[in-house]
Amino acid sequence: MYSYLLDTFIVVAEMKSFTKASETLSLSVTAIMKQMNSLEDIVGFPLFTRSHQGLTLTKGGESIYKDAQFIIDYSKKAIIKAKEEMRIDSLSFCVGTSLLNPAKPFMDLWYKLNNRFKDYSIHLVPFEDTKEDILKEIQNLGIKFDFLVGICDSKTRLNYANYLQLGTFKKMIGVSRSHPLAKKDILEISDLENQTMMMVLKGDSPTNDKIREELTKLCPSLKIEDVGYFYDISVFNECAKSDKLLLTVENWEYVHPGIKTIPVKRDYSIGYGLLYQLNPIKDVQLFINDVKKHLKDNENK
Repeated sequence: MYSYLLDTFIVVAEMKSFTKASETLSLSVTAIMKQMNSLEDIVGFPLFTRSHQGLTLTKGGESIYKDAQFIIDYSKKAIIKAKEEMRIDSLSFCVGTSLLNPAKPFMDLWYKLNNRFKDYSIHLVPFEDTKEDILKEIQNLGIKFDFLVGICDSKTRLNYANYLQLGTFKKMIGVSRSHPLAKKDILEISDLENQTMMMVLKGDSPTNDKIREELTKLCPSLKIEDVGYFYDISVFNECAKSDKLLLTVENWEYVHPGIKTIPVKRDYSIGYGLLYQLNPIKDVQLFINDVKKHLKDNENK
């Protein structure tokens, strides 16, 4: 019942800062502090000592930190073990799918490479793209899903998953269909002058950081508005109802009907691929090996 509080507590304990934990979890500092206050109310003693240098665990906090890690890790291992044993009777791969991380790229790959896995079925497992829960969903790899397909140029996400790049998506700019720029079919850098563009926070994505740096140099009047480390539908809603631009990708062209996605005259792209558990079970690793061979064969053609 309180697992989400323990998840947040572990991140705060490791970051030693509510602010850094806020950036990692894409939650507000206030929300994280409220969660930690709730957890302290439940256990009945303080978990952190607060000072100008940051947060340190109390003795009680240290004890809960060790036990919480053990409980969460043990629970995940138990589920993974049970799932692996169940495959003996029911051979299948579970693939996560969502609005921003659709399963189509996986299915396109599956039909090219499933000869070795003819007895396997594919189960699509829907999940929500929310800033608050996306890291928890990625941590469910090996438990709830075997694979997710999506953009992964995120240092934070790669703490919780392996990643195999399949290709790249072009970076585009989204604008409200009522925005003057929506009349254009391609954008020049000069079109961005005196505009406000929403982007992910600096520091988590090397590709987005590089684009941010170049755009601000080429167009000093462009204002960047940070929206957290990850997007969700609220970011697209904000773009659709305002004059703000949104740095997006070609694969998200149809996420919001109120937004027109326009290419920009720069060679901007970002990688996408398969996310899978850090310690994959045998059949998952076999499929990954087949994908790697397929990609290598295509490179050599």
